[in-house]
Amino acid sequence: MQPPIAKKERKELEIHKDIRVDDYYWMNKRDDKEVLDYLKQENAYFEEKTKHLKQLQNDIFQEIKSRIKENDSSVPYLFNDYWYWVEYETGNEYPLYYRQKDEQNAKKELLFDGNKMAEGHDYFNITGISISPNNQFVAYGIDTIGRRNYTLYVKNLFSGEKLSAEIENTVGCYAWANDNSTLFYAKRDAETLRSDKIFRTDVHDENYGEKMVYREKDAKFDTFVYRSKSQSYIIIVSSSSISDEYRLISTNRPKDEFQIFQPREDHLEYSIEHKDDTFYILTNADGAENFKLMTTTIDQTSKENWQVFQDHDESVLLEDVDVFADFIVLSERLKGLNHLKVVPEHQPQQAYYIPIQSETYTLGTSANPQMNTDQLRFVFNSMTTPTQVIEYDMKQKTEKVLKQQEVPDKKFDPQNYQSRRIWVKSRDGELIPVSMVFHKDTDLSQPQKLLLMGYGSYGITVDPYFSVSRLSLLDRGFIYAIAHVRGGEYLGRQWYENGKFLQKRNTFNDFIDVSQFLIDRAYTSSNSLCALGGSAGGMLMGVILNEAPHLYKSVVAAVPFVDVLTTMLDDSIPLTTGEYDEWGNPKDHKYYHYMKSYSPYDNVKKQDYPQILVTTGYHDSQVQYWEPAKWVAKLRKYKTDNNRLLFYTEMDAGHSGSSGRFTSLKETARDFAFIIDSVKMEEK
Repeated sequence: MQPPIAKKERKELEIHKDIRVDDYYWMNKRDDKEVLDYLKQENAYFEEKTKHLKQLQNDIFQEIKSRIKENDSSVPYLFNDYWYWVEYETGNEYPLYYRQKDEQNAKKELLFDGNKMAEGHDYFNITGISISPNNQFVAYGIDTIGRRNYTLYVKNLFSGEKLSAEIENTVGCYAWANDNSTLFYAKRDAETLRSDKIFRTDVHDENYGEKMVYREKDAKFDTFVYRSKSQSYIIIVSSSSISDEYRLISTNRPKDEFQIFQPREDHLEYSIEHKDDTFYILTNADGAENFKLMTTTIDQTSKENWQVFQDHDESVLLEDVDVFADFIVLSERLKGLNHLKVVPEHQPQQAYYIPIQSETYTLGTSANPQMNTDQLRFVFNSMTTPTQVIEYDMKQKTEKVLKQQEVPDKKFDPQNYQSRRIWVKSRDGELIPVSMVFHKDTDLSQPQKLLLMGYGSYGITVDPYFSVSRLSLLDRGFIYAIAHVRGGEYLGRQWYENGKFLQKRNTFNDFIDVSQFLIDRAYTSSNSLCALGGSAGGMLMGVILNEAPHLYKSVVAAVPFVDVLTTMLDDSIPLTTGEYDEWGNPKDHKYYHYMKSYSPYDNVKKQDYPQILVTTGYHDSQVQYWEPAKWVAKLRKYKTDNNRLLFYTEMDAGHSGSSGRFTSLKETARDFAFIIDSVKMEEK
């Protein structure tokens, strides 16, 4: 079976006196028959070329599934006199949502059965579950497409009946006022999908008349609404990549005008938490690149009145703050590792860190909706340690494990796996951290099969986490590694700043230099090194394929952002305008030419490429399906090798893939089977 050959239809795109020719621009026509036919041809080609992998895919799927406790539940948390949790039943794809009143002999109440609600839908997601202050009503959002557009519903939990409110195109964040009738929510622009409007409605009004209470006019900002942990305020936040602005009203006065907390300023980022008479502000004000914590009162919210609670430390990234009645908990990152700092509010000099003993790990606070408690919940795992939910007594400094992730597979033993962190010198002298995990029987004295994962954008850090799926690679002799490249915040805010705008190439260079190091130090070889990245990480995969294809045996690019220039020049495409603060605006010629120098689609060339698997979701709202479709078509035209180039479109999914608990594992099994087979082909 020959690969599909997409038709060429010349399209000239001109700006800054520069002309780009896009032969596949015609694919930018959603629901067009010709486009759909092409995607179906690519899917059929994928199925034909991977039919010999079906048994391996199924084996991997069954392996992963065997490591997941099917009959499972989350740790209940207490909120407003009720305990809340979810349960999974054997054989079901979706959870059941429960609550139980905090009193003796109380019966558990079923809020939602995700399995029944998902019937008749190829995709299903419920989000934004928000309980009214009197515990009688619940607001929630449903997406049955995968495009992250949620229809808002409200249900009476006492009677089980749905209210008449049914509001489309919401973002999935909902906030109740104290009257138990007024509900605030955010909605998206129908074309750009930018979250740009905040509404309120009376859910008991049969006509549920909407009133817009805020519109975000700046196209670089998104806006959301939530209820403060203190339950005292309804808060609207408007955010871009480099600036924030908050507005608030009392939960007792839902029809008041929202008041600005601190007006937006370029490069001023901040977030707020409230307790009693104090607001806690996490901010980069006054050059605090790694952020500091400040305080103020409701009558002095402008930044000139903010007082320092914890000052800026250029070696420590302050990532988050959790507020309790007597304690403040700070989430910090030092040299890439997470730390939790407990600060007694009235004795800050007695602050201490919760002790953690591990070389590389992932640590973060969990659900802590209660203010009046000394119990902090946090989550710990590492590349070899399954996830633990831990409750820590901040007064007694004692802890207990509330839940230890079970891995039912009898063959699993965490002692069979080892992890380490190494440092790789990049071409400009920066040391790039790399987290690795492998089976203890893997012989590191000679090159091994290795899968290298990378992301490196938006300041998002990929921490060294535990994965039951990954074990299927480790048990087959693979080393799994995460390159913590610039563009994330693994080593602080500057690590992010040095991987964006006109320094974006550092992200790509870091990954390539790590790859070369792993080969040079005989961890692996170019015949055994595979790479994986998704979304902006898929863009990373596109760049390394163009610039260093000889280093890799195979590359998997999931929902890849690869047609950077065309997308960033079209502000009608969802999310484009909000991306200017990450990549730059190519309508400025300096950003245009810089982005053109690395944009994967624009730099496909006549050369040999390794084996490539590209996947996408037809309803993807983050990266439109046509980006990877065009890229694959162009690669087919230019590549000079006979290596496999496969492209698969999930026709009933979006950016995050399939929605079911186990259905999504089949996608992981598909990708792993391709990777394993690509290395096996070399071994043969």
